[in-house]
Amino acid sequence: MKTMGFVFLLLAFFAIGVVQGQLRVGFYSNTCPYDESIVSSVVRNAAQSISNIPPVLLRLHFHDCFVEGCDGSILIQNGPKAERHAFGHQGVGGFEVIEQAKAQLEATCPGVVSCADIVALAARDAIALANGPSYEVPTRRRDGRVSDVSLAANMPDVSDSI
Repeated sequence: MKTMGFVFLLLAFFAIGVVQGQLRVGFYSNTCPYDESIVSSVVRNAAQSISNIPPVLLRLHFHDCFVEGCDGSILIQNGPKAERHAFGHQGVGGFEVIEQAKAQLEATCPGVVSCADIVALAARDAIALANGPSYEVPTRRRDGRVSDVSLAANMPDVSDSI
């Protein structure tokens, strides 16, 4: 029951961005109608070979959203000063799953689906694979352009109390 409460708390946290960002369910329905099925397929395939991929992708989404909002900035690779190298991001994974989904989406509808939306959709699919709740993800997030390790300095530590 604690796990479900935590998932709902995270969902509420992410819903804040929905109000502020003019996000909507089905944003890519005309420009990339198979976006969600492509991401779901990649996540499902990854889960077959990586048993802990559901919590890994949920954690990736949380860490991305915590720093500068859900903007995909944790994915930016700009050397040792990149956000993903922050102390608080140690052990965050799932990057290869997001990269694979992005590659498939680029092959189908180039330049349309943001990496930030891919991370959000992958987390949703991961939760469903872990027998968590199923929910719709509003999309239209814009990818961040800044990735700086100092921006992640305030990440909660694993020993911090909730």
